[in-house]
Amino acid sequence: MTLKDKIRYAAEVAPTERQLSVQEMEFYAFVHFSVNAFTDQEWGSGKEDPSVFNPAELDADQWVEACKAAGMKGLILTCKHHDGFCLWPSRYTEHSVKNSPWKNGSGDVVREVADACRRGGLRFGIYLSPWDRHEQTYGDSPAYNEYFQNQLRELLTGYGDIFCVWFDGACGEGPNGKRQVYDWDAYYALIRELQPGAAISVCGPDIRWCGNEAGHCRESEWSVVPASLRDNEKIQEKSQQEDDGEFAKKYSSEDEDLGSRDVIAQEKELIWYPAEVNTSIRPGWFYHASQDDQVKPLEELIKVYYGSVGGNATFLLNIPPDTRGLFHENDVQRLKELGDWIRGTFETNLAAGASVQATEAMEEHPAADAVDGNRDTFWAPQEGTEQAVLTVDLGTEQTFDHVVLQEYRYSQRVELFALEYMEDGEWKTAYNGTVIGYKRICPFPAVTSRYIRLSIQESRWWPNLSAFEVYRGDRNA
Repeated sequence: MTLKDKIRYAAEVAPTERQLSVQEMEFYAFVHFSVNAFTDQEWGSGKEDPSVFNPAELDADQWVEACKAAGMKGLILTCKHHDGFCLWPSRYTEHSVKNSPWKNGSGDVVREVADACRRGGLRFGIYLSPWDRHEQTYGDSPAYNEYFQNQLRELLTGYGDIFCVWFDGACGEGPNGKRQVYDWDAYYALIRELQPGAAISVCGPDIRWCGNEAGHCRESEWSVVPASLRDNEKIQEKSQQEDDGEFAKKYSSEDEDLGSRDVIAQEKELIWYPAEVNTSIRPGWFYHASQDDQVKPLEELIKVYYGSVGGNATFLLNIPPDTRGLFHENDVQRLKELGDWIRGTFETNLAAGASVQATEAMEEHPAADAVDGNRDTFWAPQEGTEQAVLTVDLGTEQTFDHVVLQEYRYSQRVELFALEYMEDGEWKTAYNGTVIGYKRICPFPAVTSRYIRLSIQESRWWPNLSAFEVYRGDRNA
């Protein structure tokens, strides 16, 4: 296959509907909750007595409202972490809420959160740790795989629609000193059978881990990547096996390029495998009172938002409930501040219905389709045209400092672009970027102009653009 053939192949790789459904959520919550909140640990040993778990004021509606205030569209709950303690009354273990003093053993955290999400309009997802430091069959691979699938079946059949099943690849020793061999294919088959619309994330074929837990985002995040990446997090030798804070900070510069022409030129199989950026609002993933004054500053969260949601990835932000069973007041306040910034910045699209011209366009994909507010339409030049220019006339001079670009949802093609504005009869550069993909948020110092243009300098086969939006966010700072 020639390079030209490979470029066209890459341009034609498309997502599944379940992948799209998560990408279009953009921003959602992770909620780490377990016995660890009560023992002040990050990783439990599996030897914790269920009697320590008693979130007497647990209010899942408070969690949901805080997430909604931040602009989130979903919530993923750690139904079981590495300690093996189950937040639902599983029939397959005694190490669960049914043996805790919370609600006299009759409570079900998973039920409360799932119901609160539906009441509040959030989508609900589950995290289930394959590593279980409590379960005695862990390390007896056939027996434990059956145990794990039984628990997975409980979660997939008892709590309504699930938008995501989130797995990590942690694989340490169990109570018997043995290492488990996970039957990933069987897990996936069960999910596809019982929740066919659910994305399987990280250790799964649908959503890819960005490669670190520090909120680091690539300059060029491709959704079309080598097929081999599907199995990276499943390789036991690379799995996280210790409660090591350094793991959360690591990312490899060698992995910065996952989808350029240099990469795809050497690959036989490419897949749609979009990235998710995950980090915690605090230093830890579970609640620690000592971190109440260490909630990430708004500026840091905005930076991650730009790099993730604004850089062709999704943003999964963890908020850990405290021992009351509530999001701490400091976390709630920061979430509201972030949501206020998002809503204020992207409130009024100055380019809605603007006049648009392009250097060329297919008859069925005119330039006006880039500003019509419809994600099902898009502008595109003629097939084989890899460079093109789109010019937007705002009608009058406007001050703006953000442009939001989106390609048509079923492909990713733009490799290099520039945004320019007209000032005193001359075009001046406001922003230079690489990929666009699902969404690219382009912030720059405020400028005032009637005209702004997008110059696509490199693309695959031919580019497309479904959205060209212009905003002024500085007045909301």
